This record gives sequence, structure tokens and C-alpha cells, in this order.
Amino acid sequence: MAAITIRATEAIPASYPAAPSGLSEAAALVAPALIWQRIEAYTAMRYSLRAVEWIVEGCGEWVPPLRPTTITTVEQWTGTAWQAVTLQASPLGGYTLPGDGPYRFTGTAGVNGSEIPAAVSEAYKRLAEYTALTLNVGDVGKRSESFPDVVAREYGSPSWRARALQDSGAADLLRAYRRA
Repeated sequence: MAAITIRATEAIPASYPAAPSGLSEAAALVAPALIWQRIEAYTAMRYSLRAVEWIVEGCGEWVPPLRPTTITTVEQWTGTAWQAVTLQASPLGGYTLPGDGPYRFTGTAGVNGSEIPAAVSEAYKRLAEYTALTLNVGDVGKRSESFPDVVAREYGSPSWRARALQDSGAADLLRAYRRA
């Protein structure tokens, strides 16, 4: 049986890794934070250090959903306050929760200065190039026609940014990093 995460709080890191080399001039102008935030929203990996907190309830096994993760404090709600507890390790690298909780796990996720895997660097490049290309096009899919007394305008999907990971090919490269 697995415990359930009922709340996750993840701070914004102080900085993100630098953009990889080999970007076009236009892609190099895209803010690295914009690309890293999209990559990290899609994956369980974190490439820069930030504070995290999870509230978990239920008995059974719980594994932090991000990696790498360092848990510094584990507390259990006593009905009036949080009290520090020591939990047993679980077989899958998490914790065994003996009671219903709730439990509060605090710590950090990510590592500053860690080496970025080649697939993640390539995903960054693809997403940055796609974003730069799409931003330079202007209104994606815009079409305008004018007739006497009538003006018609059509716009493409405004959700292009939401599909950018898939449409750029970056999502395929990040598939191995989706789960902790």
C-alpha cells in the first residue's frame, strides 16, 4: 500500500543552469529560466537546488516524487502541532509510514552545478529553437481577409506554448526523466 501526497510545495530556485552551447542566435535570446521551467514541469528531475515540502497521509510506502531529493526533516501531525519523527526506510528508497499521519517532509530537491545529461541538453536545444522560431513568426496561424464592409481574422491555436515540448521533439528525449 502506498501513502498519498496531499500537498506539494516547491520553491523557485535562485537560478537555473546556463543554456547549453550550440544554440542559434535567436534561441540564445530565449531566457534559460523559461526553458528550464518547462522541462522541470514535465520531468521529475531538478537541475538546480530549491526547497521542497510534502504533506503525506496514509500508511505504507512513500517515495519523494522529485529527484535528487534530500529530506532534512520528517514530522507527524499530533492533532495540535507537528512533532519530529524518525521513519524506517522503505525497499524502494523512500519511507515506510506506520500510521495514517499526516506527515510533513521538508528538504531540498536538485543539485546546483550537476552535469546535465546529453538527452536533456538536446531537449533544451529543441525547445529553445522551437520557442525562438515560433516567437519570431508572430501570431501563429494568423490569417486576415478584408472585403468591402467586412473584415475577417482567424488565429491559430493559442496553445502552441503548451504543446511546444511535444511539437519540438523535446518530450521524446525527456521520457526517461518523467518519474522519480
